[in-house]
Amino acid sequence: MADMSQDWVARSLRSVWHPCTQMQHHESVPLIPVSHGSGAWLYDHEGKRYMDAISSWWVNLFGHANPVINAALKDQLDRLEHAMLAGFTHEPVVRLSEQLSEMTGKVLGHAFYASDGASAVEIALKMSFHAWRNAGLSDKQEFVCLQGSYHGETIGALAVTDVALFKDAYGPLLRAARVVASPDARNAQEGESAQDVARRAAADVEKLFEERAGHIAAIIIEPLVQCATGMAMHDPLYLTLVRELCDRFQVHMILDEIAVGCGRTGTFFACEQAAIWPDFLCLSKGISGGYLPLSLVLTRDEVYQAFYSEDVTRGFLHSHSYTGNPLACRAALATLQIFQDDDVLNRNRARATRLTMALAPLAEHDRVRNFRQRGMIWAFDAVEPDSARAATFSRRFFASALENELLLRPIGRTVYLMPPYILSDEESDGLAERTRAVFDSVIASS
Repeated sequence: MADMSQDWVARSLRSVWHPCTQMQHHESVPLIPVSHGSGAWLYDHEGKRYMDAISSWWVNLFGHANPVINAALKDQLDRLEHAMLAGFTHEPVVRLSEQLSEMTGKVLGHAFYASDGASAVEIALKMSFHAWRNAGLSDKQEFVCLQGSYHGETIGALAVTDVALFKDAYGPLLRAARVVASPDARNAQEGESAQDVARRAAADVEKLFEERAGHIAAIIIEPLVQCATGMAMHDPLYLTLVRELCDRFQVHMILDEIAVGCGRTGTFFACEQAAIWPDFLCLSKGISGGYLPLSLVLTRDEVYQAFYSEDVTRGFLHSHSYTGNPLACRAALATLQIFQDDDVLNRNRARATRLTMALAPLAEHDRVRNFRQRGMIWAFDAVEPDSARAATFSRRFFASALENELLLRPIGRTVYLMPPYILSDEESDGLAERTRAVFDSVIASS
């Protein structure tokens, strides 16, 4: 079996360009050939297991090889694998669109489908710009994003991303966005609360809107947690205040719930915690349970009506070949059914409480700062005084975690946990214990 594993690794390194990776690092960092998955665990060809503590890049909600989603897909496979959605429709896409709209109290609907999160962001940006143009406000062409924001790596999504590592190389290709202060609670000054930071960041938006609202189409926000910048968490008040500003200055609000939706922050939609709805809501990742590529944008009826016309040029002529794929939609319907049948959101509150308590020794560690939690997301920042060691912290932590049967992939010096919603008490305790052991070993080697 060891020979089989090495064969798959060698063949992959020769033929596959792996994502978000400096490929030369695989000369020293192990590439794990996955044989199969079950529940919260991934297994290699030698039978070694790894707890998928980051839900395979935040997509897997109910474990690998989930029997409910498996059964739904097997049934759908015998009915309809795919049909173009231009001029046709089918039951899974209709039912999914209806259910998601119902979950917003029918404030949002008219679901437009794609395959990945960046595509959903592209759709929302284009819809916003085009809706204003159809309304006779063609000067509204600018977009606003938050400091440290990440919304994907296609050209439009990258333009509203503020992470230099991903963006700088492609700067000449991008249309510049306006960047406003992040409401990251770690920015609190002495005596400030998370709400104070939220108010200060919202004031920055207000100042920009006062100056540029006539030219701004939309502001895009990852609500409650800015994930890729290092799990930067903010108070829901920020969303409430920005929603008020968008209404006052006639600016669209786009919420990127690709990573933070589907229950990840404690409510199904993160924005529910601020008691607001955006003009555009982007979903992907967990919506299919982590099974198949699926993304979508929900929007308000006023936006939809801005495109409704006999004039073809006023229509939204964006398309993807696999838009509304029946298999992916069926996986999403099964995912929503699990939420309902298993009372997932309430059960997650108990899971979150237990894991937070189990992580308490890490939160109090003298080399840990800013331990934080929102729903089923935990994060903390490692103190690594030596700059050279800090630069390699993520890779060293990842390698040590694999040795301890964990799949954990820090963002810089930010260690985060985003496990599937199925951990047993024993698995939760084991995750906390092993994370502490990995952290101690990596810090001790500094």
